[in-house]
Order: sequence, then structure tokens, then C-alpha cells
Amino acid sequence: MRARQWARDLSMGSKFAFAGGRDGWARMLLTAVGVGLGVALLLLTTAVPNALAVRHDREEARTDLTYDAKPPMKKADDTLLVGEAGTWFRDKGVRGRALQPEGPDAPLPPGVSKFPGVGEMVVSPALERLLASGEGKLLRERLPERIVGTIAEPGLIGSQELAFYRGADDLVVKEDSGLVERIDRFGKGHQTSEKTDPVLVLLTLVVFLVLLLPVGVFIAAAVRFGGERRDRRLAALRLVGSDSRMTRRIAAGEALAGAVAGLALGTVFFLIARDMAGSLDLFDVSVFPSYLTPSPLLVLLVAVAVPAAAVLVTLFALRGVVIEPLGVVRTAKPPRRRLWWRLLLPLGGLGLLAPMTGKGRHSGEFNQYQVTGGVLLLLVGVTALLPWVVERVVSRLDSGGVAWQLAIRRLQLSSGTAARMVNGIAVAVAGAIALQMLFSGLAGQYTKHTANDPTRAQMHLYLQNHLPLTRAAADFRATKGVAKVYAFDEGFIADRRKFAENIAPVTIADCASLREVASLPSCEDGDSFIVPAGGNDEEVAPGMFKPGSTLWFDSFDGTEGVAHRPAPWTVPADLKRARTIKDPTGYKRNGFLLTPGALPSGAARGVTGQIYLALDQGMADAPDYARNTARRLGQPTDPETLVAGKHADAYAAIRTGLFVGAACVLALIGASLLVSQLEQLRERRRLLSSLIAFGTRRRTLTLSVLWQTAIPIGLGLVVATAVGLTLGAVLLKMTDQPLGVDWASVLSMTGIGAGVVLVVTLLSLPPLLKLMRPDGLRTE
Repeated sequence: MRARQWARDLSMGSKFAFAGGRDGWARMLLTAVGVGLGVALLLLTTAVPNALAVRHDREEARTDLTYDAKPPMKKADDTLLVGEAGTWFRDKGVRGRALQPEGPDAPLPPGVSKFPGVGEMVVSPALERLLASGEGKLLRERLPERIVGTIAEPGLIGSQELAFYRGADDLVVKEDSGLVERIDRFGKGHQTSEKTDPVLVLLTLVVFLVLLLPVGVFIAAAVRFGGERRDRRLAALRLVGSDSRMTRRIAAGEALAGAVAGLALGTVFFLIARDMAGSLDLFDVSVFPSYLTPSPLLVLLVAVAVPAAAVLVTLFALRGVVIEPLGVVRTAKPPRRRLWWRLLLPLGGLGLLAPMTGKGRHSGEFNQYQVTGGVLLLLVGVTALLPWVVERVVSRLDSGGVAWQLAIRRLQLSSGTAARMVNGIAVAVAGAIALQMLFSGLAGQYTKHTANDPTRAQMHLYLQNHLPLTRAAADFRATKGVAKVYAFDEGFIADRRKFAENIAPVTIADCASLREVASLPSCEDGDSFIVPAGGNDEEVAPGMFKPGSTLWFDSFDGTEGVAHRPAPWTVPADLKRARTIKDPTGYKRNGFLLTPGALPSGAARGVTGQIYLALDQGMADAPDYARNTARRLGQPTDPETLVAGKHADAYAAIRTGLFVGAACVLALIGASLLVSQLEQLRERRRLLSSLIAFGTRRRTLTLSVLWQTAIPIGLGLVVATAVGLTLGAVLLKMTDQPLGVDWASVLSMTGIGAGVVLVVTLLSLPPLLKLMRPDGLRTE
């Protein structure tokens, strides 16, 4: 019987939601849009695990180069030579492979229907568009092959991935190089099981909580649109004989109808966003629309949870409201909110997280459920504390101009409505501040610091394929965007022609380049120097740098099995001593340093070259000009970009996920706040029209509306900052990191939150000006 009553009353409320005329439909549309935006983001979130799994599977299915130190496979009719051919264009990686089938049964890469011939290539759709555009002109110089096809979806991990396969006939497998391998099928990857890092699990967990909780807050706020008009409808129901419980159930039915409509609209928004995802590239992450397929179980959970939350939130909101036939008590001054139970939420969260201090490092002691509960209680505590803070602060504000007093009086009468509008953004900012503190604290742990000095040189290249150093250096010096070139030939020199007892490294370069690796007393072409100790290798034997001694250049030039006649060199009497210094990669040399004029005839055959490039930092395309020069010189790989540090892959992936999710949540924040603002303006249409009819200036009313938004936002950001700093400090203690506040990140997060509200307020001004007309008092 009770269930039947609930069903009847909820059904009646749902009918009322659609039977209110134009105002009713407007209220329903606003509620549906607000809920729908949240539902769309929830559905996108439920699709993320599947998208990540599909990307991983696609990557595994096309694995070819494993870089394993193992004997090469024997040639057969079903084998294929695969060579590394990838490159970089600006800050984007371009995956490239050279293919050379060795028989009719050679395996085709996923997504490729036919092997490209020599001078041909198949490319991803995104790369084809880039190469055809003016923007891709520099990259086209590196990829001159004729495009004969496109890589289908099974061969790509994302719709915006830049990838290609080119045909080749000159690939040779070399042991220990890893640049060319022989395979008989794709997907034969070398897999290693990695131990789960509890800190990364903590990061992932907190990221999901911080991104999803604001969505729930927005949905809870959206189902309460139209509060004042609903009060009058509920009073009318009491007048015709409905009791208080039935009235509340009918109100819940109205909210249920809005939530169901929001589910339908959210599904439409999700499908639109799903189709648009194929053309987006957020932080170098892209997906195909087919990847975004939510788990059926999670979809069912959203479909049940959103309507149930709408009913529960409505019943909870009406628990302290007395609905009588002649009106609703809410129209009078509401009773003061109590603080004690609002403090229980953040204190409970701290109570759950405190025992986890220092345990984030040990997977056996890391309780994910306890951390989840603690973070949720702390962040939900923002939504509980903010209404009390807004009420207490605005109750003490009084004096000021007309616009100020109009805003303060409105906030004093409905501070709960104002707090609901900013709750979501306060939760998002609090979580973002905590995450920024955690990421800043862990950045050093998951960053691999190199010995490189990018202030001296930005690129480094080992010369291959017997390329003469002088030619390479000349071409790079003539390259646009290259400011300086430091070129070195390096090899070894021995004390005997055969069966040497002692060897020492030798470096040949001009004086300008030698000064980058050693402190020289003076230098001109023809000089020779000795660095007997202090380098990365063993000390040079004293007898080797004795003037008049005959030394022999190494007979091998680095190519396996290729030997040359050793070249003799006599240690000059004017051999100078030098002191080693770090080169741009942090390496310290010792041994002999020779200028080209001191090099004996025939010695150049036993050395290999390397080049450091200092680029014009004011030219964004300078690295690409250097890469084009390297490819014109026949080098199989790009020059290496020198960086001071690099984030670990898993850490970088989580951080990228945070940025992508934060971008989506910020879009939801802006859209939901705009919908909330429009709903509030629509509710006050008659009041605004009345004030205009009595002669109130539009400027005064506009400023009052701006103050009504600015004051709760300012208070919300203060509360969010306090809670965010607290949560960030607790998370840092859990991971045994020193407590530190990245104030730049804190200010940036609060600034972003304030900026979103400012944009929303500016967008709401045109509808506000339209509503401020005396004819708004007209009724039918």
C-alpha cells in the first residue's frame, strides 16, 4: 500500500512538472540541461576505462621493435624487416616504421592492407591532413614519399595520432642496435610485470574523486531549480487537501521527472561529445568514438543513481520546510544553520586519513577504501560548511550603496540558494589545490634528472653511415635556426700497433668546440692537449703522453668487421696540459684532445663523429630545421633533444589524465553555472520588472546581480583553499613527502575558478538586461 502511494504521488508530481505551461516547460528544460550536463560527464567517465583498455590493446597488437638484446631471427618467407623511422614535429611525436618484406607471407601491420613500395608510404588520417596543410611543410621535407594509402583504425591508438609506414629495400639487422629487427608477426611484445606503486594508485584514486565529486554536486543542485515557484505550487496542493507527506512526495516526483529528462538529454549530450571526441586532441591524447563505450554495469548505476539522488535531495531539502495552504515558511527569515554537524564531515575525513600517515609507500598497508572515504568526507565538508559561512558573513554585512544593499538583502533571504550555485566550483577548486600540492611534492620522485645542460646545447647527434664530420658540421651551420655547432671526432689511440698494453681516448675538434669540453691554456689549429686524469674513464698511462712516443690510432671505425690500416702519431714536444669540464650532456673527457691540424693522415678512418647544436631560442621551428638537415644527410634518426629531466611514464600519464579531466570538469562548471544563473534570473523576473517600473536604474540592478554572484564565490574560494591545503598536507604526509605549499598553483587554481565565474557572469548579462523591462509584470 505504501509503495502504491509513493508511485501515485511521484507520478502525479511528474505530471505537474510537464503541466506548468511555458514557465513549467522552461523550468523543466533548465533542470534537464543541468542534470544532463552532469550525466554526460558521468557517462564519459564510465567510458574512460574501456577507452584506455582499447588504446593499450591496439598498442600491444602493433608491437614490432622490442629492443631486446637477443639473436636475430633467421630469414624466411614469413619474415619482415622493421626499421625505426619515427620523428618529432614540434612537440608531437610521429610514429614511423620502415618495412621490408622478405617473403610472400610477411605479416602486414594492423590497419594496413598492402605493403608500401620503396618511395611510398601509408599514413594515418591525421598525418595526411597535416602533410597536406601549410603547417606541415617542414615535416613534408622529412617525409617526401608518395602517399598510397591510409592506416585504418585497428592500427592506431587515437584519431589524431601521427603515424606512417614507409617502404624500404636497404634495411640490415645489426646486433645491439635495436633500430632494425626481423619479425614474423606483429604483437609479439616483450611484457614484464611491474609491481604496483601504491603512490600512483593513490594519485589515480584522488584524481577520480576530485573530478567526479563536483559532477555529483552539480546534479544535486540542478534538481532543485525553481525552488520559489515550486513552493507556491506546493502551498496550492495543501489548499486542495494534500497532507504534508503527500506534498513532499509530489515535489520529489517533479524532481524525478527533471532527472529522467536529464538522463535522456545527458545521453544525447554524451553521444554528441562522443562523436566530437574523434576530432579532439587534449594534451596529446586522442581516441576514436568507438573507444568511448561505457560499461553496461556503470551505465545502469548512473541510470539508477541520478533519479534516486533527485528524490532524496528533494526530500532532504524539504525536511525543515513547513508547507501550509497559505504559503511556505521558507518565505520568512530561515533559522540559523548549526555548525557542529557540518564540522563532523571534515573532521571525520581527517580521522580516516590520519592513520594512513606514512603508509602510502607500502602497498600492503594502503587501504584504498579508507582513503576514498576520507577524501570524500573532506571534500563533501566544503558543501556543508559553505552555506553556514555564507549565512554568517552576509548577516553581518549592511552598509553600502543601493546595489550592495539589494544584493546583501537577497543573500540574507536565500543564502542557501547562493551557496548551492558555487558549491560545485568550491569542491573542484579544493580538490585541485590538494592535487597540485601532491603532484608538486611527488614531482622530484617521479622525475628522472639528467646530466644535460640545455642552456649550452639543445640537440645532440651521433653521426652514422660513415658521414664525414666536416660535411655534417658545415650543413648544420648553414641550417636555419642553428646558432652554434660543436663538432667532435672521437676514437682511441694505443701504445702499440698490435696487442696494445695501454689505450687512451682521443677527441678531435676545432678550438671553439674543444673549449666546450676542456679548459685550455691557449689554442690554435695544430695544437695538441692531454687530459691525464679527472674524466669518466681511467687515467691515461704516463708513458703514453711522453713527447716523442709513437702511438697508433685504432684500426676499427665502429662498423662490425671493418678494419683499416692503423695510423701512427708521434706525441709532439709542445703537448699542452688541459683540464676537463663537462660537455652539454654532462660527460667529462680525458685522454688526448687534438685540433684537426695535429691529426695524422689516415687517422680519420678510425674515429666516429658527434655534434652538439645550440639553437636560436627565439625560433620555434629551429628543432625541425635541424631534424630536416639530419635526414638530408642520410641519418636514420633525429638528433636527440637534450632535457634537464623527464617524468616517469606512469606519473606523466596520470598527470595528463588529470589535465584532460579537469578541462572537461571546468567546461561542466561553466555550463552548469550559466544554467543556474539563468534559472535564478528567470525566477526573479517579476521582481526585476517591479524595480525597473519604480525607477531603479539598470546599472544598479546589474551591479546587485554581480555582487550576489561575487560574494558567495569569494567565500567559496576561501573555504575551498582552506580545505584544499588541509587535504594536500594530509596526502603529502601519507606519501612521506615534506610539507610544502606551491602558492603559485594555489593562486592559479583559485584564479581559474574565479575566471570561470567571471565568464559565466558576463554571459548572463544579456539575458539580465532583457529581463529588466516593465512589461515583465504582464501576466495571462
